Order: sequence, then C-alpha cells, then structure tokens
Amino acid sequence: MAWLAPYNYWIFVFLMMIGLYTVVARGNLVKKVIGLNVFQASVILFYVSMGKINGGTAPILTGDPDTVYSNPLPHVLMLTAIVVGVATTALALALVVRINDAYGTVEEDEVQEMDRAS
Repeated sequence: MAWLAPYNYWIFVFLMMIGLYTVVARGNLVKKVIGLNVFQASVILFYVSMGKINGGTAPILTGDPDTVYSNPLPHVLMLTAIVVGVATTALALALVVRINDAYGTVEEDEVQEMDRAS
C-alpha cells in the first residue's frame, strides 16, 4: 500500500480530472466556471504539496546547522494564484450574467445556435 502514501497527489489527480471533465463535458457556462475553479484548486494543492518537506520548518534562522527548511516560494505563489483565481471567477461570472441578459440562456450550444441563426 505504499502507492497510497502520497494521498494528496491522488486527491490532486482526482480533482484535476473532475475539473477537466466539467469544463469539457458540460454545456452550462456556470458549471464550466465551477469546473475551472476545481481545476485551479487541484493545481494549487499540487504546488503546495510539492513545496512541503517532511521534517522541514519555516525558514527562520535558528543557529542550528542541521535544520531543514521548507521553501516558502510555492506557498507565496499560490496565494497570488488564489487572488488571481477569485478575480478571474468574478469576471467569468459577470460575463455569464451578460450572456444570459443578451441571449436568455447560459447553455453554450443554445448561444452558438442563436449566433448562427442571426
């Protein structure tokens, strides 16, 4: 059962596949935005998991030369990614609202059909 040990990587793969499937297979634009958010959460989990070192501590100098430090850069970058993701989600949902106002639906195939008809 050693292959189950890095469970956070299995969760990453599971969330990534759910997010990708939702974006590709669903026609509802709101569901596509949710799928993108799930995909983004999986990537953030992956980066944070890679940045963690077993036995590592925060990079604060203690004077002990044998101290193992965790790299804080992936965690800081993912904080930025979370902020960008929230802004992207807000913009995407605002576009979905505008599409709903213009076409009366949020289904992708119906919007494309209305565009072809006009």
